[in-house]
Amino acid sequence: MADDIADSNAIKPSSTIDLATIIGLIAGFGLITSAIILGGDALAFINPPSILIVIGGTLAVTSMCFTLKEMTSSLGVIGKTFFYSSLDASDAAMQVLEISEMARKKGVLSLQNMLESLKQQPFLYKGMLMIVDGTPGEEVEVILRLDRNATIERHKKGASILRKAAEYAPAMGLIGTLIGLVQMLGNLEDPSTIGPAMAVALLTTFYGAVLANMVFSPMAAKLERNSVAEATVSNVYLMGASSIGRQESPRRLEMLLNSILPPSKRVQYFD
Repeated sequence: MADDIADSNAIKPSSTIDLATIIGLIAGFGLITSAIILGGDALAFINPPSILIVIGGTLAVTSMCFTLKEMTSSLGVIGKTFFYSSLDASDAAMQVLEISEMARKKGVLSLQNMLESLKQQPFLYKGMLMIVDGTPGEEVEVILRLDRNATIERHKKGASILRKAAEYAPAMGLIGTLIGLVQMLGNLEDPSTIGPAMAVALLTTFYGAVLANMVFSPMAAKLERNSVAEATVSNVYLMGASSIGRQESPRRLEMLLNSILPPSKRVQYFD
């Protein structure tokens, strides 16, 4: 019977590819590529010096704003723009209400039977483990709140790196434009050098605008959106764990959860 209860409370979130991000990138670059091909020679838009200036320069200048550890640790966070947890806030609310009702009827120690099924949800698992170990509800709330805040800060750091890259990419494009113009004006006596220098001047601006407005800025916005959604689920788990630890009524917990959920996500467990 305990195993059946544990299985009923085991919601297994899966990491799902964010099709909106993938489709947006493919569609955006596809439209630009199509316009280039229809307008003439596509190879004219490939210029190694321009790529070196914009991409390499943007990464170099962005890294100056952060530590090496911050840059490397944010790679996994930035990856969440392409993958996200499919767990919904409403499902999370129903899950903690089921757990709360079980703890109310069978006692807090009965939750030990379902801990194994919660390991795929580290935040909730941590809260339930502390409750089973006898940690007071107030202390559980403090610890989980600190954990949640640390996660939010990591997400903010990743978004700030993308925002900085979006800020510097057009600037590196402008620097490349100035380099190309200087090269062109310095060799006006040789007509063969004017074309390559002008290509560097224009393509660096093009690359910078594309990276900033089609890659870095949208990815930062998506990361911030996903972070808000994950924080909502974490808040549900935090509130549920602290309520169970204080042995409060599941009906009261339902009212508290609905107070932090958007209207479309609110639950009616007892109705």
